[in-house]
Amino acid sequence: MKKPNRTFSFSLIFLFLLLLTPSEVVATWWFISQLSAVGTRILCDNIPGLVSRQRQLCRDYPDIMLSIAVGAKQGVTECQYQFKNNRWNCSTPDRDTSVFGKTVLKKASREAAFAYSISSAGAVHAITRSCSRGELLDCACDPTKRGKGNDEVGGVFDWGGCSDNVKFAMDFARKFIDARENKERDPRAMMNLHNNKAGRRAVRRIMKLECKCHGVSGSCSVRTCWLAMMDFRKVGEYLKEKYHDATKVSVNQEGNDLLLSSSSSQSRKPSKADLVYFERSPDYCRRDTRTGSLGTAGRICNRTSDGPDGCDVMCCGRGYNTKRVQQTRQCECKFHWCCFVKCHECTETVDVNTCKGARNDRLPPDRGATDSTASRTHGSTMYDGSDAHNALTEGEVGTADVLATPSDLNSPNVFGLEAHQQTATNSRKSKKNRSRNRNRPKTENPN
Repeated sequence: MKKPNRTFSFSLIFLFLLLLTPSEVVATWWFISQLSAVGTRILCDNIPGLVSRQRQLCRDYPDIMLSIAVGAKQGVTECQYQFKNNRWNCSTPDRDTSVFGKTVLKKASREAAFAYSISSAGAVHAITRSCSRGELLDCACDPTKRGKGNDEVGGVFDWGGCSDNVKFAMDFARKFIDARENKERDPRAMMNLHNNKAGRRAVRRIMKLECKCHGVSGSCSVRTCWLAMMDFRKVGEYLKEKYHDATKVSVNQEGNDLLLSSSSSQSRKPSKADLVYFERSPDYCRRDTRTGSLGTAGRICNRTSDGPDGCDVMCCGRGYNTKRVQQTRQCECKFHWCCFVKCHECTETVDVNTCKGARNDRLPPDRGATDSTASRTHGSTMYDGSDAHNALTEGEVGTADVLATPSDLNSPNVFGLEAHQQTATNSRKSKKNRSRNRNRPKTENPN
């Protein structure tokens, strides 16, 4: 008897429950990243957020849709990696079919620009990889890379091997992802289309030439070369730089094109490689249902850093709590022939700092903290780590952005909920003891 596919069954149940649960914001194609294990026919017909053109492409090219799902997930993961030390850390709210939440969908900010570009880049990267591996029926290696070629210093080589077919991936990603945007006199659609394109171009822009030498004794008299994509981490780093240098734009008088907003550049268009935005970003310090900001309460910060991960910046001047914990990690690893690595387990005591929250930033009762780090932690007592103003009173620890990320990502709020519960328990015990002492009758000293 054939065993049922548990992953498939679970995904169907998850999708069914999600469709019954109203979402706070509209769905997007990004939601495919959450359902990569679901059969393509079911995914195409039922996933929220796809327009009719996208559903048709999904039905016609089921193998490519699996690559797009991988690329969408890759984009989310890379976004969370690049922003793990920032106030906005690319969180993916639970049961939210928009994936990135209100902050990205409703606010035309730098963060929205990055989210759209990295998602588009992820789709291109994954489709291209599948083409080169021979996993897709409609594409293979780049057919244009034949004959002779020249490198940057004028060296001649022969095209060979399998050059990554980025052009096919860019064309398909454009047809699928851009199908949702109606450009005609819609400023936000124009912004999204521009950033989608910038993300696609980023994959092609940072490709590398790889070569193999041929000749007597490795003389390299003849070279065979091919174009290969960089690791997606490099694409993420490239787009993160573009995020920092993002260009504020406005719409021209006809309402059909984007122009630079600076007063001296009213007639200039933004570069195709640049990310663009309309609105200034919120500070992301506090939970705000209007903007979709989850706030930084409970986020881990670095007490000695002056960067965005530093407690002064991350906690927005509210102060932080410090918890001394024991972490168990692998250490003294040695390679043994052949072929495995053996490690010992080492336990060390470290201080973990978490941001305090604002008084109206309390942790919801049904929301907990998750630890996505590889180490195991054992908590002890918590003590105040800062005298900053507007700090919370004892026991008031706010919520944090909870990520569904790989183990190498920095998980926010590993200890926020645990500290809150422990402090609240101690507070209740203290009140109970004081009440018991007041009600206890006084006894005279027999002596």
